[in-house]
Amino acid sequence: MSAFKKFFKDIIRKGDPADDTVRVKGKEKPKYYGTITPYPNFNASSDASVLQSAIESKDVDEDVIIAVLVKRNNEQRQKIKAVYEASTGKSLEADLKSALRSDLEDVSLALLKPPAHFDAYLLRKATKRLGTDEDVLVEVFATRTNDEIKEIKRVFKEEYEEDLEEVVKDETGGDFATALLSLMSGNKDESHEVDSDQARKDAEILFESGENTKGIDVPKFIDILTTRSGPQLCKTFQHYAAISDITLPKALDMELSGDIEDCLIDVVKCAWNIPAFFAEKLHLAMKGHGTCEDTLIRVLVSRSEVDLKKIVEEYRAMYDTTLQEAILMDTKGHYEKILLGLCGPH
Repeated sequence: MSAFKKFFKDIIRKGDPADDTVRVKGKEKPKYYGTITPYPNFNASSDASVLQSAIESKDVDEDVIIAVLVKRNNEQRQKIKAVYEASTGKSLEADLKSALRSDLEDVSLALLKPPAHFDAYLLRKATKRLGTDEDVLVEVFATRTNDEIKEIKRVFKEEYEEDLEEVVKDETGGDFATALLSLMSGNKDESHEVDSDQARKDAEILFESGENTKGIDVPKFIDILTTRSGPQLCKTFQHYAAISDITLPKALDMELSGDIEDCLIDVVKCAWNIPAFFAEKLHLAMKGHGTCEDTLIRVLVSRSEVDLKKIVEEYRAMYDTTLQEAILMDTKGHYEKILLGLCGPH
């Protein structure tokens, strides 16, 4: 394992949670860090008509399709879909699938799915291919809220007629399966309050269960790392550094291997800085020869109304270039245009 070195040594940057709220009509609300916002003067009927014309024109007008999809938020896209079907008698997804090709088709169809349906689709895809895509499973379960995970499980059951927990049990095993099932239980502490005494106690448990014993008590690591809140874990990491000569990620690297190591290190990264976690994902997707289109689409679509602005900022801080410049270097054509549209101006 080497990625954690840069992540924890070079870009240790945590935002102040107090900076993440604004006052609206006297009430505190979370700041919005998405790049896609509701389109003003929205008209679903007009947009449905524009898309129909773009799809049915002699040469499909990809520019128009992209302009509509990336300038409407997900809620507005759902309304466009409903109006399109009501007015044409056809599915917008099916028509776009016929009209578009390759990566542009994939990202356009992803944008038409409600968030929980997109996540359920990602998890289905990750568990149905030859070999399970463990990284996707961890990414989704470690970065979604309890309510989001519950909705994903409901949609997965509805769409694929299987319990997501049973699928995970069938497709994974051992400590890795235990960690995933804990993450997807929907019982993670989401409080912003930090209990320093608990953090100190957890740090001591982690130290005694890993570095200070023969072997490693993996269940104790799983229990603490998958159930505590991000702010609480960050305080635990600080206490751990005070009693150990190495960082917790380094200890995990030394004591564990395979899927459970990758899983718990990703959980630690997410606790420390979720946008940086996704910035690293995007960087690795475009690093070297070839591009992992699935990762680009998955991250940019799923985070476009969550924290993509922060991901763009972290990307620049971590890699001394902008995410948009990296996309320009690695993609082309209308696919490049839609990805840049999701990223927002630079």
